[in-house]
Amino acid sequence: MVVDTGKCAAAKTTLRQALTACDGNTKDKNVIAAIENLQSLNPTTAPAQSGSLMDNQWLLISAPNFPQSEQLADGRFAYTLGRLAFNMFQPTKLKVVIDRVYQPVFLLGNGEQRSHDIIVEFTTIDESVPQLSGIVRNQGICQPLSDKVLQVEFTGGILKPQSSTNIDDWKAVFGEQGKSQTRSWKDSLMSVFLRLMFGLVPPKTMNSETGEVAFMMNRSPKGRLEILYLDEELRITRGEKGTVLVCERI
Repeated sequence: MVVDTGKCAAAKTTLRQALTACDGNTKDKNVIAAIENLQSLNPTTAPAQSGSLMDNQWLLISAPNFPQSEQLADGRFAYTLGRLAFNMFQPTKLKVVIDRVYQPVFLLGNGEQRSHDIIVEFTTIDESVPQLSGIVRNQGICQPLSDKVLQVEFTGGILKPQSSTNIDDWKAVFGEQGKSQTRSWKDSLMSVFLRLMFGLVPPKTMNSETGEVAFMMNRSPKGRLEILYLDEELRITRGEKGTVLVCERI
């Protein structure tokens, strides 16, 4: 197809302006209209097959308003630690805010599979613990199902402190991985179900030097991710639950 670079550039500017005006909300009507317009100008006809364009580091520039989020008065989005990683890391009820979300995508060397890790940088906001900065890395892989759809599955996750975080404070809050905790019968039943269904192997101990803990998922459910737009600057995707994310290459 013939690409009108001028129209694409103008459409991307309009989208960025719309995102700025509504704090990154991809459910805003102006953002939806801007995405639909940009989608109609997509210069990449088979984005899921376009490895050279998919590969790189992608930074989320729309709001991280995933399901079960709470938007604070300052516009930031808060979650429980459990929500960020399949309830695998303790304390699962610890409240955190998302500072940044990015994704490294690169070929894994086994056919068409690529990395699909989602890296979430967070800061704790629970008054019962010191303010700590950490990273949850949900590890995943993807491969094309069609020209515009990727199959995605997650294989595990890592929780670790950021370099600015005091390691002793970190260990005091996150060092009790794998210990039994008081749960409702519903949460306990769901935990057993996830372990049996998805082959979840919970974290057991923390690396005493790095503060890292990890879990594995041996039988991950396979999801679908539609690529609405892809070029050398932007990537727009829509998940199975309708969540639309706008990322820029960094």
